[in-house]
Amino acid sequence: MVATIGLTGLRPDPARVSRIASPPYDVIKPGTPLEKLLKEEPSSLFHIILGDDPGAASDRMVADGSLVEDNEPAYYVYEQTWPGGRRTGVFVAAEVSPYDAKQIIRHEKTFDDKVKGRIAMRRATGLHIGPVFVLTRAPIASALEKAKQETDPLYELTSEFGGFSELEGIENKVWRVPEQSETGRAIQAALGTEPLYIADGHHRYHASLLNEQTHFLCYVTEEAVIQAYNRVINGVRPFSEIAGDLPLKPVDSFRTPPKHSFCIYTRDGCFELDAQHVPDDVVGRLDCAILERELYPKLGLTHDMIVDPNHFDYYSESALDEMKAAVDRGDYDIAVALHPVSLDDLMAVADAGLEDPEIVMPEKSTFFQPKILSGLSLYRFTKK
Repeated sequence: MVATIGLTGLRPDPARVSRIASPPYDVIKPGTPLEKLLKEEPSSLFHIILGDDPGAASDRMVADGSLVEDNEPAYYVYEQTWPGGRRTGVFVAAEVSPYDAKQIIRHEKTFDDKVKGRIAMRRATGLHIGPVFVLTRAPIASALEKAKQETDPLYELTSEFGGFSELEGIENKVWRVPEQSETGRAIQAALGTEPLYIADGHHRYHASLLNEQTHFLCYVTEEAVIQAYNRVINGVRPFSEIAGDLPLKPVDSFRTPPKHSFCIYTRDGCFELDAQHVPDDVVGRLDCAILERELYPKLGLTHDMIVDPNHFDYYSESALDEMKAAVDRGDYDIAVALHPVSLDDLMAVADAGLEDPEIVMPEKSTFFQPKILSGLSLYRFTKK
């Protein structure tokens, strides 16, 4: 199973952690108010993960005391609390292994060209910063709860990003657990009993492989909330031209639909559309796969268009009003809400992929909520 070790490297000065911690790099879109806000904060991790000179930025933040050295291996237990929910996991350095070793299990395809920037940043700084979000079936909850009872948190902060991030308002607590402590050894032993399933951050792990790292920074939890990965769409043909050929049912609101149904918002009304055929295979039965088979061809859309912003944009389940606004403004023709993928569905695809690497989750099918703050630990990796 997967061996883990405690983290060493850099961590934030507790007095400045709220100014340093950042949303993950891949949700900071260029030209947005969030990017502007982070760029204007000198202590923000933004200057390392997305700045022009990450090496110089990390050196500057060490020199001014924003980041401090931490050379005693430690696990970092991380609790997030938000209205209606709480999740606890742990930051660790897990051993890097090839996919065919079946220890780090993926559910998405990865592409070498998508990780060049991440590898360049790691080589410039010697640090792995953005954690890979992984799931485990290992029984780690009791050891993590014990860690939370034994000492005061190293960090306590409420995420504040001007209202421009889905991490806004989340309460974050981090406890430092030395690897050689009794609780540290208990965490290490429990984690070593099961493989790790990548939930979010496939390309961050792929960068670790291509960078020939011995270990990678990850956040491990037994818990996860998957929101629907909803979408707004501009078809080659407008929806109004095909609506008459679809078994649409008018509904009174735009909402998350039942499984194997789709809620469609248009400027002419809101409708529900049931799947016409649900196959048995683990990928084909997913709602995003059904939508691509049953609706996209009628709109003249092909698979290569799903990453084209002229035809698609994607939103989490909590952003239904934003999707409606995009349609009302005329930016997109329709908005489509899906039922969220279950953890069982995701792991069924991941397990099937162990025998056939071509079996993967469709693109834009899962949205893990909430995301993990970057910058709570900056792991100084070693190479093979």
